[in-house]
Amino acid sequence: MDTLAEAESRGEYTTLDASGLAVGIPAGVMGNSEVGHFTIGTGRVAYQDLVAINLSISDKALASRPVLVDAFTTAKSKTGRLHFLGLVSDGGVHSHIDHLEALLAAAKEASVPQSFIHFFADGRDTAPVSGVQYVGRLQSYLSSLQYGTLATLTGRYYAMDRDKRYERTKLAFEGLVKGEGERVTPDNLIQKMEERYSLSGKERQTDEFMKPLIVEDAGTIRDSDTLIFIDFRADRMRQIVEALGLKPQFQTDAIPRDLSVYTMTQYKGEFPFPVIFPSDTPKNSLAEWLSAKSIPQLHTAETEKYAHVTFFFNGGVEEAWPGEDRVMVPSPKVATYDLQPEMSASGVAKEVVKAVKSGKYPFVMCNFAPPDMVGHTGVYDAAVVACAATDVAIGEIQRACEETGYVLLITADHGNAERMIDEDGNPVTKHTTYRVPFCVHGDGCKLLEVTHDPGLADVAPTVLAIMGLDQPPEMTGQSLLATPN
Repeated sequence: MDTLAEAESRGEYTTLDASGLAVGIPAGVMGNSEVGHFTIGTGRVAYQDLVAINLSISDKALASRPVLVDAFTTAKSKTGRLHFLGLVSDGGVHSHIDHLEALLAAAKEASVPQSFIHFFADGRDTAPVSGVQYVGRLQSYLSSLQYGTLATLTGRYYAMDRDKRYERTKLAFEGLVKGEGERVTPDNLIQKMEERYSLSGKERQTDEFMKPLIVEDAGTIRDSDTLIFIDFRADRMRQIVEALGLKPQFQTDAIPRDLSVYTMTQYKGEFPFPVIFPSDTPKNSLAEWLSAKSIPQLHTAETEKYAHVTFFFNGGVEEAWPGEDRVMVPSPKVATYDLQPEMSASGVAKEVVKAVKSGKYPFVMCNFAPPDMVGHTGVYDAAVVACAATDVAIGEIQRACEETGYVLLITADHGNAERMIDEDGNPVTKHTTYRVPFCVHGDGCKLLEVTHDPGLADVAPTVLAIMGLDQPPEMTGQSLLATPN
């Protein structure tokens, strides 16, 4: 990482807290792309959905949430069949198993006749073959609760695709609706998962890549059933929710009619579904503040991270602000990104260099996907290539900034590729809680000798200080710039 190393040697370098309370999630919990971009783009720490839902459970207020009460009432008045769908783990990035357990208890208390669980296996934000632990925990909970049925299990690679790979979504959909998949029983489900773990080569299936396992045929989704999607993170729920709640983007001969769909949080502005935990859109994000001052801006990333430089960076706002242009560079069409670890870093860099040299945009921001996306594969050599390709791309942008007088800021929304192997020599596929770099490179720009613990919320105020702009009162972060440019 020559570019970052040079920045550190010039004294243009510090580190930022990108996990836990610094990004509005529980202390000690690793950061993620959603909360990271939200915190960077809004310049403040906002308690994220995970924390809000946890508080609702601990305060015993979950069961009285109006939309959840409505979901239970609807289920009872229609077929009496309620389905919970989502990622089941304690990764805390997209969902949490605690939330599912609390929802099941609330459904039982509300006397919903039948509840079925459609278990999306993790293995990405958790260890690759830890799914059996969560299946075991859920089965024990259902037994003690004496309520609820585990109906299907599918890996998130299929059920939670976000890259318009609709063939993946279709595989998950037809398991949920048609019961297409391998038949198992509650008693041999864990054994079947372990058998798939033990296969070799392309036949091996870890949690993330589990093809549908059908545990209970009666639990498939039928006409007029009620569905609750339990994930609190939006991006990987959109395709499967669209397929079940609106219209599939693929050919299928099985489309359940008259479904009542509820979501834990707002997955997309255009979705008409009731939301159990609606969130207030933060006022005066960096993008909104620049737009209000008629300052043109460009946001760019490849497909895998496009939602992060737009929706999440803008504080959950789907539409671009006036004067905000967006460019999406296609991600490579490969099964897993260790097969093309540089991804589209070069293409993103070209868009940034073009924008900088045009002089049209006083503010340009981008995301480089390779260190995160390839880090998730757990393939060390591929991660090295990914980081090197990203460093080369940043170097190209740095040269363009030096030629045109732009100030370059480099940071990350969370940790990942810096830890690819654990203490036992096993591959690591999840994020980390390590601090992330923050570099500022430009004439007259030096970093403060900070007296507080800097975090991602300090990035947007630093951008505004560099641009000579005032900071909106809603931004609670602090500028890290010693000498405004």
